[in-house]
Amino acid sequence: MRVEMRTAAWISVVFLCFCVTGSGQTTSTCLDCHSALDQPFGISQEQYATDIHALKGLTCANCHGGDPKSDDPEKAMGRAAGFKGHIDKKQVPELCGKCHSDGAYIRQFNPSLRTDQYTQYVTSQHGKRLATGDNKVAVCTDCHGVHGIRPPSDTRSPVHPLNVAKTCSKCHADAGYMKQYNIPTDQYANYTQSVHHEAMTVRGDLSAPTCTTCHGNHGAMPPGVASVENVCSNCHVLQAQLFDKSPHKTAFAAAGLPGCMTCHSNHKIEHPTDELLGAGDKAVCITCHDANSVPLNTAIAMRKQIDTLKSAIARSDEILNRADSSGMEVSEAKLQESQAADALMKARVDVHSFTAATVDSEVRGGLKTAAATYEAGQKALAERTYRRKGLGISVILIAFVVAGLWMFIRDIERK
Repeated sequence: MRVEMRTAAWISVVFLCFCVTGSGQTTSTCLDCHSALDQPFGISQEQYATDIHALKGLTCANCHGGDPKSDDPEKAMGRAAGFKGHIDKKQVPELCGKCHSDGAYIRQFNPSLRTDQYTQYVTSQHGKRLATGDNKVAVCTDCHGVHGIRPPSDTRSPVHPLNVAKTCSKCHADAGYMKQYNIPTDQYANYTQSVHHEAMTVRGDLSAPTCTTCHGNHGAMPPGVASVENVCSNCHVLQAQLFDKSPHKTAFAAAGLPGCMTCHSNHKIEHPTDELLGAGDKAVCITCHDANSVPLNTAIAMRKQIDTLKSAIARSDEILNRADSSGMEVSEAKLQESQAADALMKARVDVHSFTAATVDSEVRGGLKTAAATYEAGQKALAERTYRRKGLGISVILIAFVVAGLWMFIRDIERK
């Protein structure tokens, strides 16, 4: 009843607008009226001008029906013209899908645009709940907007990579709104503290994961325990391959534990550091493995190997920097030292194999390189010392010669 009264009131207001604007309209009478109305019926000229649909030549009638060029309200908003004033929320996905699922139609505007959004949506968590009559779930307009829809590449779009998490949080961070679903509402707060959020917002990496990267966009569905690893492996390929061959793969599956997030969490993924490995205060290994157990001792051994290589690289880096600041040529040694740094990075990746031998093979290569670059630094400093001694002796000899010449000249002058 309330919806019907609201619709009737809206039609009355629009009818009055048509009466006021008169018969001089030759373009869209929809915008003539709605640009003068307050929300929720107001649509500004700017909104319409920047809307992706308007830019592609579509009009109000493509969604609402009717005749936007007619000054006669009966024709403009008549049932005969197919006018739909109020579009119920549950009708929105199908309405949008009418065009966006038609490949022949949509490709005349954007040949690269996918046309499976609607079929994905009906299989999503949102789509399934909407089908049961739950009107609180998100539909197309909740994420993309209504009349001021911008392409996802536009930084002002709510579905631009930088804005996706904030858009999702409008519902998922609202404890009152989400109460009936009995799911956490701290996802956005945790995500803003994650290494993924830092990569996107601080380092400007728009390919960094956001909500839709892991959960999907139109087919939004939280990954199950067994599929978490597959989601992470889209980016972290090497780590996933090593994990698949590790003893943890079978153990996690037997215990019903998700692969990557058991150690790294999900939304609040912190920057992975060496402190996560071993038996320290920040280590994750000790949450499952007892002290003096074989798995924990393996983790401690891997951590020791990595720390040894780190120390060797730091030692080499320090002596090369001293030599460089002294004016010695060590650029080749510094370039070689980067190979030791690469070995350290690979060793950190090899941790996901959870075998000390795999990590050790990379560490040994890195240690050999670090030892060679350290020796190069020593030779450079020895060369510096030799040159300084030679320079000192040369200065002394030159001083003796100058003093002898001065005494010889004085002797000549006295004679």
